[in-house]
Amino acid sequence: MELFANAKINLTLDILRKREDGYHDLQMVMQSVTLADELTVTPAKGAQGEAVSDLHFLPTGGKNLAQMAAAAFRQAAGTGGEVDVSIRKHIPVCAGLAGGSADAAAVLVAMNELSGAGLSPEELARIGERVGSDVPFCVAGGTALAEGRGERLTPLPPLPPCHIVICKPPFSISTPQLFSRVNVRRIVRRPDTAGMTAALEAGDLAGVARRMYNVFEDVLEPRRLAAIREIEGVLIDCGALGASMSGSGPSVFGVFHSERQAQEAKARLEESWRDVFLCGPR
Repeated sequence: MELFANAKINLTLDILRKREDGYHDLQMVMQSVTLADELTVTPAKGAQGEAVSDLHFLPTGGKNLAQMAAAAFRQAAGTGGEVDVSIRKHIPVCAGLAGGSADAAAVLVAMNELSGAGLSPEELARIGERVGSDVPFCVAGGTALAEGRGERLTPLPPLPPCHIVICKPPFSISTPQLFSRVNVRRIVRRPDTAGMTAALEAGDLAGVARRMYNVFEDVLEPRRLAAIREIEGVLIDCGALGASMSGSGPSVFGVFHSERQAQEAKARLEESWRDVFLCGPR
């Protein structure tokens, strides 16, 4: 079975509190985009399934999120055999775009169909919680308010038609380190989540873009923040209605009305950065 695994961006990301279990309660407006990995899922040739990709450094066995999803599906559904997963990566890794979670979600969808289990998207999302916090959203896709660790989803009206430019600078950011720097009581600037929801309900793209914000930007190391701000500046200079970092970074995205301006921004960014993508909402 061949299918696509779509990346996500965070239109907003807020951290509400630290929980007793060590995790944080989050409130995020998430959006799937047309930037996607290509997956092929087939019955395993050997006794155990493998996950292979065009990136040699990714794990191939049980530590790969795609194979973790396959194992979680078999355990929860009580059906489905071992599968081999072939991944052609287009979503950058360690980028704040949920590439691994998107692959895991796609495997859940594929195994549900291949096995004939007939599980609902909600049931697949609950299985996905065992694999990663972003997997439930990647199963559902679209536009949603994500709460808790990201597993509690409320569908929202779709992002109006637009063009999205994504740029990933050539470094990674440790999510645990970012969380360790966050003092919830000292967060001064927060995204207007209610205003973002209202803008989506009104189909107001400019209103959405004005409200895009990610509290993680306030706890970045200065040298990392400088790169994020540089990319955001190029996007705004080229006509983006708004720009923000996605997830725990380092990918930055801008939202455009005009495809011409989005193309110009992509070309400008490609002068300095390798991983630059033009896509749209999905």
